[in-house]
Amino acid sequence: MNDTKYGSWVFADALIPLPSTGWHTRRMNAPSDLSQLSPDQLRHLATMLMSQVEEREQALAQSQKTLRHTEQINQKLTFELALLKRHAFGKRSEQLNLLQISLLDEVVEADIAAIETELDDLVAPDAPPATKKTPKRAPLPPGLPRTEIRHDPESEHCPCGCQLRRIGEDISEKLDYTPGVFHVERHIRGKWVCDQCETLTQAPMPAQIIDKGIATAGLLAQVLIAKYADHLPLYRQEQIFARAGVPIPRSTLAEWVGICGVRLQPLVDALRDLLLAEPVLHADETPVPMLAPGKKKTHRAYLWAYATTPYAGLKAVIYDFTEGRGGQHARDFLGKWQGKLICDDYSGYKQSFANGVTEIGCMAHARRKFVDLHVAGKSQIAEQAIELIGHLYEVEREAKALTAEERQRLRDTRARPIADALHRWMLAHREKVPNGSATAKALDYNLKRWAALTRYLDDGRLPIDNNRVENLIRPWALGRNYAQFRIMRSYPVWPRTRSSTNAPQKPTAGPWFSHNNPKVCA
Repeated sequence: MNDTKYGSWVFADALIPLPSTGWHTRRMNAPSDLSQLSPDQLRHLATMLMSQVEEREQALAQSQKTLRHTEQINQKLTFELALLKRHAFGKRSEQLNLLQISLLDEVVEADIAAIETELDDLVAPDAPPATKKTPKRAPLPPGLPRTEIRHDPESEHCPCGCQLRRIGEDISEKLDYTPGVFHVERHIRGKWVCDQCETLTQAPMPAQIIDKGIATAGLLAQVLIAKYADHLPLYRQEQIFARAGVPIPRSTLAEWVGICGVRLQPLVDALRDLLLAEPVLHADETPVPMLAPGKKKTHRAYLWAYATTPYAGLKAVIYDFTEGRGGQHARDFLGKWQGKLICDDYSGYKQSFANGVTEIGCMAHARRKFVDLHVAGKSQIAEQAIELIGHLYEVEREAKALTAEERQRLRDTRARPIADALHRWMLAHREKVPNGSATAKALDYNLKRWAALTRYLDDGRLPIDNNRVENLIRPWALGRNYAQFRIMRSYPVWPRTRSSTNAPQKPTAGPWFSHNNPKVCA
């Protein structure tokens, strides 16, 4: 039997050479006895079968690779969809917000009080009163002014005709509030003249924040605090003042705010010098919509916050408004400062790190990556990471009231072993997780910044995260949401920096107004 004629002795699906048509796959009946094939035919048949098996293994490997890639894409899209749904419809906080708790408590307490009142009204007059526990009410602050209202009998004589004698009294205090009470300061400057030389003498007018203006420092402070700390836009303040009997146009209020920004700038400059004398600072930024003069559209500007740490003696924060998010804005503010900066992974700070600033990572951001992953897909790896990071925060809660040296020693003995174990755990799981998945991205974020995330372990003055400045900048986001806050583009004649000292949630005025037409669009 020659090499080109195999008759019908071939296996099913075996690749065989045909003299005229080349290589083909042909299904035929297998021979009942392989011994009828020649050695050359058996070797050639074995070669063909091995080649076919190899091709099928390659095709299977390619299919599995495609399947894994598709699964990764599906996992990524599922994670992104769940994250978008959470940001759009769910709560963004990683735990129940204290404000939400307080609002829930307020509703519950109000309902309970209303129900108890209705029950008291429904009880029959002759029914014995139910035994109640006397609530422990906190006393009213002793520094509040008190107005005594005395209640005495109409007559000091008993119906029997005898004189009544006072033997004691019952005192109950109730809290009252008088909203929006205005009063007028009358500055009377007498004119004095010398009869001999006829020289006129008159005391000068005390210095005012706004020369020849009607607003005192107290009224200006109220407008600024209401606008920037209580998030009341000027049009609402205009309505409140009108209800109190003093209509003040919104344009006048806006002018007051702008002038106050200029008057406060020297204090801001002095506070900036004190802030940059600190060895450790927080930094963060948040977007704010900005209006250009004459245009109805807004574009995104940014408000930067620079604050001292919770462990610093100086409790201060400075807010810096810029029209963009470029890293040059941060470098302009920090100047030649070369301390330790606690911030997120925003690339705008990278050049500052190259110029001598030491990067300190935020463990809250690292944890947030796993929280998003766990909320979106109930990932077990994310759940374990959250638990391990939680142990680090337990140590920080114990170290909060300690000195820097004591805090450092506690971290060395308690936190550092936890951090080392967490790092080894992340490295081990990263080898098991395919590239491109949401879990891989969360692990890569932490592993990439691990040196910055754990630098707080080497210095007791450093906090574990950047939450302090995020909490300080959050009121601006609240004001942006509640008041539909808009900023008019400012000209160079107006300073752009604001600050706050010892009252982190009450930033001072932001002079975001044009020189010729100061206006706040709020």
